[in-house]
Formats: sequence, structure tokens, C-alpha cells
Amino acid sequence: MHKLILPLLASAALAIAAPALGQDAKPLAGQSITVLMPSPQGPNIASDFEAETGIHVDLQTLSWDDIRPKLVTALVAGTAPADVTEFDWSWTGQFSAAGWYMPLNDVIDADTVKDIGVAKIFTVDGKLLGIPYTNDFRVMLVNKKHFADAGITEMPKTLDALVAAAKKIKEKGIVEYPIGLPVSATEGASTSWYLLTKAFGGELFDKDFNPLFTSPDSAGYKALAFELMLLKEGLVDPASTGLKDSQINESMFAQGITSIMISGEPGRLGQMNDPKQSKVAGQVEAILVPTASGETRSFGLPEALAIPNVSPNKEAAIAFVKWFTSKDFQKKNAVNGFLPTRTSALSELNESGKLNSGDALVAQSKTVEPLFPQGTPPWYPQFSSGVNTAINSAAKGQMSVDQAMEAIASAAKQAMAQ
Repeated sequence: MHKLILPLLASAALAIAAPALGQDAKPLAGQSITVLMPSPQGPNIASDFEAETGIHVDLQTLSWDDIRPKLVTALVAGTAPADVTEFDWSWTGQFSAAGWYMPLNDVIDADTVKDIGVAKIFTVDGKLLGIPYTNDFRVMLVNKKHFADAGITEMPKTLDALVAAAKKIKEKGIVEYPIGLPVSATEGASTSWYLLTKAFGGELFDKDFNPLFTSPDSAGYKALAFELMLLKEGLVDPASTGLKDSQINESMFAQGITSIMISGEPGRLGQMNDPKQSKVAGQVEAILVPTASGETRSFGLPEALAIPNVSPNKEAAIAFVKWFTSKDFQKKNAVNGFLPTRTSALSELNESGKLNSGDALVAQSKTVEPLFPQGTPPWYPQFSSGVNTAINSAAKGQMSVDQAMEAIASAAKQAMAQ
């Protein structure tokens, strides 16, 4: 664990200089804020921030799935769930429409916004509502030992090559189900389908939010057909109809039971290569997302920090957001599995050799697109639920691809009408 403390000599020099600096060195010292984020977080966040600023932090963590209901309940009631909260990309439209969060344009400098390219995903009508702190986007994670054992010397760049590699791994008896793919009624099934829709060269909607996935020649249709083919060919475990993406990552891929995570999370690379948490340490790397054309694509699912309008401690809250998203802290926090959102931090980590699969991650990060070019709509949560429910039904053989696509289009229409 890296702590945000100065080396001993620098600390001594700072202590000598402290009297001359006066109280202005920590103008908000003595204030307290609450921060609500997903678990787990680094154990020294609160103490490090207080040491640097004099501001006390009550850091509260919940599982990711439990945070949004807590936020919505409090904010609807007009109370602050915390002074600083998690703000996921998928909530942007809904939270913006509700007017719950403070625009940060006037308190975050332009250089920071430029350095954090994915900040545009949290900008609605010119209002910057959150500052991204973890650069979640999709790559493909592979067990390079399984590939080598199967005699595969080149990582796949196309979806056809990916299927061929998976079949070879299966035929060699290395694993029974080479591909990890969630097809349960959970968000992980939705995001995997979104990625494959991009991989087949398409988008979900046109500029007016008309569905683009119902025709058999559309990318979204082909993406679901591809998923069902993987199941039929025995390349994906049928049990995946009841598994979350976290379970497939931790109970299958990290145990060496699968060889490929279709919709891989960069933040898991550290965990996967940690012998204490993974049986495949030293075997996992990220590769660029294979596509039908061979030209890689990806989309971003970043998480941000934001400040509710009803926060009673906005100044101290702003100080925390700036500190947590600073280049220095992002580089230190990378050891906890948080990929920097700052291009400068990502590049410096890679240049110093401290980034797992650094070249692939930097290359993929340059291809990251927003899932919704016109901004995440307020009805996204209902739409996503419709997506993964239909995918799950199709994976269980209860719906055809045609029926699933029509069900998703209907879910989109209903979500928009609410």
C-alpha cells in the first residue's frame, strides 16, 4: 500500500517551514465531511487526506449495487447521503434531470478536464456533474498460458480468430468452457452485449434514440446471435445464465477455469496477477478488443465523484474531489485496482513499468467511446434491465434472437415513456 506521505527528509523540511506558512497551509482544517463510495477502497484514504488538509473524512463504503438506491432515497427526500458520493456513468441522465448534483465547471480547472477525457461522459448541457476517478472501459482479458499451451502464438484481432482460439483451447482439453460471458439478468450481461454490438461495427440507437438493433443485419442482432452461438458450441458455461460478471471473474477466470473474459475490466488485472487472490497470477494480460473488422473499439464505464447540491460542506467536499482525482493520488491508487482517468497518470505509470498490460491499456484507452454519444439518457437503468432480462431469456432458450431484440426495443420505448 502506498501512502500519500512525504519522504522523511521532506517531512522534516515541511515541519521546519510550517510556522512561516501559518494557518493558510490548511485553510479548511478542522472541518469534517462524509464520503460514500463502493467497497473496497484503500484503508489509508481518510488518514492521508486529513494529514494533508486537516479535513476529517468519514469514509463510508457499500457494495456498488447498494449505492444507487441509497442515493436516490436520500436525494428524493432532500437530504444529503454524503458530502461526496459515487456517481456512475449510467446515472448521469437521471441525476442530471433531477437536478440533484452541483455543477463543477467553476471549481475544476480546464487542464484537469482536458487531462481526464472521459469527463465528457459526465457533462450534460455544458454542466460537469462528476469528476471521473477510475477509468473503467472494456478490454479483453486472456490467460496467455492457456493460449501458449494450445499452441496459439498470436492473440486474436478478429471475432472469427477469437472463436477459433477458444475452440482450440477446448479441443486441447485445457479448459472445458474457454470463454467467460455473463448472460444472467444483471448489468454485466448488458455491458457485454453493448461491447459486442460495438465489435460488430454498430451502435445501439440513432441520434433520436430509435433502436438500431432489431434487423438481422444490425450489429446488436449479430451480437446476441454470436453470444448464443458461443453457448451452443460449448465455449461458454451454461451456468453463466445464473452468474454475475463478478462471479465469472473471481470464481472462474481467476481460478483458471476459463481462458478469456469477453468484456474484461482493466481494474481487475492487479487482482488477477496477485498470487493471494488468484490461481492464475502471472498468466493474465489484457489485449485489444477483437472485432468483426479487426479494428478495435471500446466504450467507457467510468465512475466519478460528485457533490450533492444539499451537501452542507461544499468547500471541503471540493477539496476532497480535487485531491482524490489528482495525478499523484491516481498513480498511487492504481495499486488498489483503480486505473487512472488522467491520460498523464496512465502514461507515466506505463512508462515506469508499473501498469499491468500497460501498452494494451494505453492503446485501448485511446479508442474509448461513450456508449451514448448524445449523453446517457435518464431512462438508462430501466433500459438496461430490459436488455439483460431479454438476453437471459434468450440464453435459456426461452426467446429467439428476433423475440429478444423486439423485447429490448419495447423496453427502450417503455423506459423513454416513463
